[in-house]
Amino acid sequence: PIFTMNIQFEKNEETVSGKITIQLEKADYEAKVGNKLKEYSKKAQMPGFRPGKVPVGLIKKMYGTQAKAEEVNEILQNALFNYIKENKINILGQPLGNEEQEPQDIDKQDDFTFIFDIALEPEIKVELNADDTLPFYEINVSDEDVEGQLKTMRSQAGHSEEVEDYQDNDFLRGTLCELDAEGNAPLEGGIVVEGAALLPNHFANNEEAKLFEGAKKNDVVVFTPATAYEGRDTEIATLLKVSKEEVANHTGKFSFQIDSISRFMPAELNEEFLKGVFGEEAGITTEEQAREAIKAQIAKVQEADSNFKLLLDAKKYFCEKAGDVKFPDALLKRIMKDNNQDKEESFVEENYDASIKELKWDLVRNALCKQLEIKVEKEDLKAAAVEATRFQFMQYGINNIPEEYVEHMAEDMLKKENQVQGLFNRALDSKLSAKIKETAKLDKKTVSKEEFNKLFAE
Repeated sequence: PIFTMNIQFEKNEETVSGKITIQLEKADYEAKVGNKLKEYSKKAQMPGFRPGKVPVGLIKKMYGTQAKAEEVNEILQNALFNYIKENKINILGQPLGNEEQEPQDIDKQDDFTFIFDIALEPEIKVELNADDTLPFYEINVSDEDVEGQLKTMRSQAGHSEEVEDYQDNDFLRGTLCELDAEGNAPLEGGIVVEGAALLPNHFANNEEAKLFEGAKKNDVVVFTPATAYEGRDTEIATLLKVSKEEVANHTGKFSFQIDSISRFMPAELNEEFLKGVFGEEAGITTEEQAREAIKAQIAKVQEADSNFKLLLDAKKYFCEKAGDVKFPDALLKRIMKDNNQDKEESFVEENYDASIKELKWDLVRNALCKQLEIKVEKEDLKAAAVEATRFQFMQYGINNIPEEYVEHMAEDMLKKENQVQGLFNRALDSKLSAKIKETAKLDKKTVSKEEFNKLFAE
């Protein structure tokens, strides 16, 4: 055992755990309790006494136990965590009260003994060297990928035009009129909706959609909404301007007189469009240059995917290389249960094994980072935030985001605690994958996007 003042640490190699015993004597907390009671006395307001003039003796009688408990707890927590830090004891989770701890009476006792169980971090022996071989999948960027991205960009910059005749995906506006049982004349007292909107291509029933083929402005088309939407009552109710409950009363034919036909037109592939998409400073003015730029962008996104797969393979490889690692299972299960008190009793057993796998990788990754002297600095977090912001926009085909906007969004991410840990891991993984690619042997394989995606299903 190691002794430091009134703190004792006992390490159990067999169970990969330890026990810290802290003995507090009255002298350790008495002065602080006295000071706290004086503070109470200055602030106390009590009938019969002027504000701040309540006798300390009376305050002690009323609040002595509370003040004592607060100070003992604060001293205890500081002593515990300072001892762990100063003695460089690497622990997993948080210390837990020992299950055989004798009850302590804060009111009657002057001296206290507190015992804590700690889960120790097991030693991981693993290194990255030139003999390690890992697969690395380079994803081919196909012409179809480029064409698809270019089509998306043109659609995003497109506009609607009024046309004379209907084609698939055109948008119709007109007057909707409910017909009689024979479908020949307007139904007396029936529904009439002016300015009704239709997208026949979105009908559930193809036969009803075909009724609009070749239709022109001012044509009248007779169709049956109940059949066209095949019971999708919400859409029918929206079209007919009635409640869902009323839809069942209007299952007959309707006429639709077409007032206007709108067609979405993708942007023309010209210099103005290319400057708007890529930014004038990019100097992209031809379709060929645009396709090359898009190919490079897709390749950059797919390189991130390749690096992600490399890390997944590295995780499996180095965890196996590290061999069996003994964990303080019983204590870790107690910690897991303590952290998930709102969960069912079965939660720990159902999730423990998966949790240990992730914990082992965290320790293996930390060991590799220590060997390779990988550290995440403030500028790395900023770079990760900028990269994450750009990547998000690139996925939507947006390329010409102003630099100040990217910087602003990145700074905003860094202010959110729930995102900082993710950025830290992103930066750490980026540095680790770079070191792996630099040091290990890479078994490079070029695959299509489809073949790459199938790797995750194996």
